[in-house]
Amino acid sequence: MDEENFNESFSTTVDGNITTERLTLKTIFNFNTWEDFRILQPIWDLRIGYEYYLCSPLFPIVLSVSFYFLCVFPPTLVDLFGREWAWYQKYKIQNNKEVTWKHVRQAMMITIWNQIVYVLPAAMAQWIWVPPNPLPERAPTLFEYSWHVMACLLLFDFEFFVWHYIHHKVRFLYKVVHSVHHRFYSPFSLVTQYMHPWELFSLGIIQTTAPMVFQCHPMTSWGYMTGAIIVGVDAHVGFDFPGLPHRWAPFGWWGGAPKHDMHHRRPNTNFQPFFNHWDRLFGFDCPSVKAGNVRPKELHEYDLRKRISIRSKCKSS
Repeated sequence: MDEENFNESFSTTVDGNITTERLTLKTIFNFNTWEDFRILQPIWDLRIGYEYYLCSPLFPIVLSVSFYFLCVFPPTLVDLFGREWAWYQKYKIQNNKEVTWKHVRQAMMITIWNQIVYVLPAAMAQWIWVPPNPLPERAPTLFEYSWHVMACLLLFDFEFFVWHYIHHKVRFLYKVVHSVHHRFYSPFSLVTQYMHPWELFSLGIIQTTAPMVFQCHPMTSWGYMTGAIIVGVDAHVGFDFPGLPHRWAPFGWWGGAPKHDMHHRRPNTNFQPFFNHWDRLFGFDCPSVKAGNVRPKELHEYDLRKRISIRSKCKSS
């Protein structure tokens, strides 16, 4: 790549004198050699002047909590005020189930209680005892950022799949811990963190340790954390909108809201939070109801196979 092809002149005024300077890719992206080129560098340079706050151990927690509420409030308002809208009825999965103010208050109370009683003390302890995290000067490469985010999502997805399966199959764990989350048969966005404190704590550890495994750049860690929140809320939002990943992902490997909605209907299926390859491998994958509460042909065939299997087992016993 020839640097001269990217040069551009611009004028600035200094002490009343007009001077011409050269604007190049190297000045924009802040690198000396083409081997050091980082396309994400301009974004990473936005941190300059805010390092004191960004390197604090409190920042990832503040980012996660604030971004979570930013994600859940718009769909919650739609559930409360948009029930009569035509597109709501068209794309809502369980459009026969109403999200009421009582449901919202119940979910908000548990969520805020967990944040104040458990997350806040943990954050304060981390602020006191964990040293600031130095921020590197260079941004990650686009390739490094992309594969680290995907690797973290895949690792978290597998760890959650194991955790989720155990907390369904061990009766004590389901009854005491995970049944709290399953009080809502028809999930909506605020149900994402409607959970027992142990579930919030253990899943928080799983989520935050994934970037440590791959030694991710801070920018990558923050991107992964916000991405995980987005797909977590998407799984509980209760809508089957066109354009979402589960609609276009190849081979149907992305679960999304329909798969997790079906999990709340049939708790022994669809254990994965994001993808569904482990569910398919171990036989837990269940076809999902589509937008408008439409049962597809695949679900009818799935139920027929299950009934035949149960009858065969009854006859053999």
